[in-house]
Amino acid sequence: MALRNIYAQLKGDKMIWVVALMLSIFSILAVYSSTGTLAYKFKSGNTEAYVLKHVLLLGVGWFLMYVAYLIHYTRYSRLAPYLLALSVPLLVFTMFFGADINDAKRWITLPYVGVTFQTSDFAKLALMIYVARAISAKQDYIKDFKSAFVPIIVPVLLICGLIAPADLSSALLLFISCLLLMFMGRVDIKYILLLLVLGVAVFGLLVMIGKTFPDFIRVDTWSSRLRTFLDPNSVPYQIQQSKIAIAEGGLFGVGPGNSIQRNYLPHPYSDFIYSVIIEEYGVIGGFVAIFLYLLLFLRVVSLVTRSPKAFGAMLALGLSLLLVLQALANMAVAVNLVPVTGLTLPMVSMGGTSLLFTCISIGIILSVSKFIETTK
Repeated sequence: MALRNIYAQLKGDKMIWVVALMLSIFSILAVYSSTGTLAYKFKSGNTEAYVLKHVLLLGVGWFLMYVAYLIHYTRYSRLAPYLLALSVPLLVFTMFFGADINDAKRWITLPYVGVTFQTSDFAKLALMIYVARAISAKQDYIKDFKSAFVPIIVPVLLICGLIAPADLSSALLLFISCLLLMFMGRVDIKYILLLLVLGVAVFGLLVMIGKTFPDFIRVDTWSSRLRTFLDPNSVPYQIQQSKIAIAEGGLFGVGPGNSIQRNYLPHPYSDFIYSVIIEEYGVIGGFVAIFLYLLLFLRVVSLVTRSPKAFGAMLALGLSLLLVLQALANMAVAVNLVPVTGLTLPMVSMGGTSLLFTCISIGIILSVSKFIETTK
């Protein structure tokens, strides 16, 4: 009865709330099952400690989601320039002084508390809000160079260019999401092509710099992963184990907590959590996960068709594109459709800032849907 009352009180698209809840349940079950390797590695033997930490973090994420949902979405438009301006020095600081974890400087350590913070997650959210604002603000005359180049193209190139040296996969994901949002926002196709050409040029420049300063830009890692992916005779160890997990899962899976490949997969609680889901819940479980992300996107598309304001439509669409494309990219790595990346499965993988900013993004989408519902 209490849950029914809470459900009745929540505004906005109820199905998006349900999707977020279902993904959270998936997350707790999968993380609990896959963190045994961490318990063994650090000799604690206490899987419950890791899942408890994850549940607490998920609780903080839901709190932030609710706060983001309570804030009227138009306030994000006013905050957009400040968020973008803050993300640039954060990314630059991370590039030079960030914590080196797994040969990549993607994190900064917050003073006094010792918690690591992945600045690219903040920058992705900031850029999406800013691009949505720029597209909606110039909806009527987006076809001229002045309205497209400085307000949209320059920020996209700047943020993606700063993220790419340590995290190329996130930069590419963000870049593609911005291109799609520009297309859906009816930006003139020549400026979309201009962004694409300049993006390729920036990437080429990064490769040249990386050849000279390999410790600064991970060009060797990029080329190694691409060569391995294209070579049919060379299958990375993690992909081999992922394929075994998927094959073992079959149609119905081996059951919750019964995964064997979690003991062999690198990062089964984050990068390859989808493989563990399929092993334990089968192909059916894998399709349910895909369905939840696609359902989220379809619900957002229905919001866009009913939104009276261009900014709300672009904001919800941009954030959902970013989340769903990241989910599909993570799943594609697990089944060896794309080269190995470090992308997590949004709202499901165990993680810190990635999980928190995913929750904030869903909260902002719910804020848009709440406003649309109240203006019917």
